[in-house]
Amino acid sequence: MANPTPNPTANPTAMTPQAYLLARGRWHPLEIAFWLATLLPFILFPNYLSLASQIAITALFALSLDLILGYAGVVSLGHAAFFGLGAYSAGLFSKYVWGEPFSGLLVAAALAGLLGYATSFIISRFRHLPLIMITLGLGLLAHEVANSAHWLTGGSDGLQGVRTEPIFGVFRFDLYGKTAYAYSLAVLFIVFLCARRLINSPFGLALRGIRENWNRMPAIGADSRAHIRKAYTIAAIIAGICGALLTQTTNSASLESISFQRSADVLVMLVLGGAGRLYGGLIGAAIFMVARDQFSGIAPQFWYFWIGVLLVAVVMFLPNGILGGLSKIYAKWSRK
Repeated sequence: MANPTPNPTANPTAMTPQAYLLARGRWHPLEIAFWLATLLPFILFPNYLSLASQIAITALFALSLDLILGYAGVVSLGHAAFFGLGAYSAGLFSKYVWGEPFSGLLVAAALAGLLGYATSFIISRFRHLPLIMITLGLGLLAHEVANSAHWLTGGSDGLQGVRTEPIFGVFRFDLYGKTAYAYSLAVLFIVFLCARRLINSPFGLALRGIRENWNRMPAIGADSRAHIRKAYTIAAIIAGICGALLTQTTNSASLESISFQRSADVLVMLVLGGAGRLYGGLIGAAIFMVARDQFSGIAPQFWYFWIGVLLVAVVMFLPNGILGGLSKIYAKWSRK
């Protein structure tokens, strides 16, 4: 008699690692529905495609932080440093070298990855409060460096004169945001596929183990520091791609892209959506960006008040985030 198909909702301790990863790697119908829903703005909300492209970019940024926070337990308050580096790298490359967008993405990813790899040797040595302070300090240093190098970055005025060529030499970035959203969504989906494969691999399991027990993992052959360095570098690369996307779709790069506020906002998105759930950052980013757009229209000076109310409500009633609460409801429903 053939073995039954592994159930990803079953108790992982009752499954072999190979069966567990195989089950986790299968696409659920809800996942397919989610990605099909991302195409709806082209039809239902054509006037909000610019906002939709910002949501896609921010969702990718949240995904990059989720790789180290949700799966490896590395809390970072300076993740915007890689986002900003990617933004300025793509802008400067487009302005002085070549405006082809995919080349700009590669340059931004490479430079952000190099910075992430260099700082990962510091990050992997600390945990908890010292780690938070170090990441915060690195983020503030990056912001001040960008501000001081105004001859290169434009300082508080931002980087001017960025020109992005049409995608494949055909699709121009229009004022309505159609090309920008299609481009951002395509990059988000491709990077998500890579992240999904990474998480549902032995490396992803090792990251979860490090998050739960840092000291025990080396005893079973997983070097905690080496894994953290790899995850941190990958997260930096993805964050650099996000920054490049923002510059290419807006033809501008500013200090806001490397500010502490951006690092704090993406952390709020993960709390809202649910950290360590892969889709949590995507859903949290969509909720945060739509809420910000609506609340700022109601009260431009006090919209953060309502974001705070939303955050407190989610933490109080859904401590594992919105996606975590929905997962519990779905698990109870599936057992009936």
